[in-house]
Amino acid sequence: MSFNLPGNSRRLAGCPFIGLLILSVLYGACQSSRADDTDAGESPWLLVPNLSVDPKLGSSLGVMGGYIHKFDPLSTPSMLVASYSKSNNDSVIGGVFGQLFFAEDQQKLVLGIATGEINNDYDDFLGSGIPAQTTDQLEAYFARYLHQVGGDWYAGAQAISTNYTIGADGFFDPILDLIGLTGFDSAGLGLVVEYDTRDNLRNPTTGRFLSAHNIAYRESFGGDESFDVYSLKYSEYIDFKAQQVLAWQVKGRWTSDAPIGGYSSVDLRGYVRGNYLAPNYSHVQVEDRISFTERWGMSVFAGVGCLYDGFSDCAESGNLYAAVGTGLIYTLKPEAGIVVRAEVAKGEADEYFAYVSVGNPF
Repeated sequence: MSFNLPGNSRRLAGCPFIGLLILSVLYGACQSSRADDTDAGESPWLLVPNLSVDPKLGSSLGVMGGYIHKFDPLSTPSMLVASYSKSNNDSVIGGVFGQLFFAEDQQKLVLGIATGEINNDYDDFLGSGIPAQTTDQLEAYFARYLHQVGGDWYAGAQAISTNYTIGADGFFDPILDLIGLTGFDSAGLGLVVEYDTRDNLRNPTTGRFLSAHNIAYRESFGGDESFDVYSLKYSEYIDFKAQQVLAWQVKGRWTSDAPIGGYSSVDLRGYVRGNYLAPNYSHVQVEDRISFTERWGMSVFAGVGCLYDGFSDCAESGNLYAAVGTGLIYTLKPEAGIVVRAEVAKGEADEYFAYVSVGNPF
């Protein structure tokens, strides 16, 4: 059984907005090229316009800026990013995200802080048929530490505190994904295990990545509810040596004793996080990343997810959610593996979404 939590029914502006997305990528490319031309190597600075259309926040415009630094020659470049955006319904969201690599990649640290004011404008609030407007305050804090325990295996722990639980137990990717309709104060701790053979941690062409973790949300930690969340994802990357990488992923999120606000949601591009809910969720998605030049390329992707109480529910079409999409990819910082993606995606009920994002979705 799944819940449909209705959001704003506004639709995409279509081609004009897609044009803005493409222009923003061109702008970011221009900024990066200018910086690289004036320095001996790649510029450590990152500046990208932030554009999106979200059925809850409407059209958002902002900026993302950051700094890239290598702590030692054999470690992946670390990144510290600050982001700010404001939507046409006066919602404001800001945050700071850090992804740090030490000791020849033997240690990994991920940190995130998000804050903001979210104005929701509902045509049909919770299925009541009555329009409503709500204003919510967002605060979220996240930390994850991993240490290499042998070969390609890593183990560590994570902690999270937020007043929005839907989708908040990931890597804050992106900050807008934290937003769900139902929210409450929650705090949790968990363990993390990873297996990683990717040739580039942010923009891989070969290798495998497995991540398994849990979060134990507890009232004793300062939250309103006590429940458990378990997550598992596996990704693989195949290089066809013809400027083409095929990436695929299977992912699942399962809950135990969770309130509706802690349920799982559809985690595919083309869907707003929190619009559809059930205790458990799984998906499979595949993406073809095609390079035209050293920096420019495109993506074509598709996926299908299932929300369920028991896995047998996935035999019913009403619990399945499909998505397809395509877009442009620009490699902004090749050494650090940082890419900018301008994409459109189609989910259920002819809903289209367009956005600019920094980083690959998986």
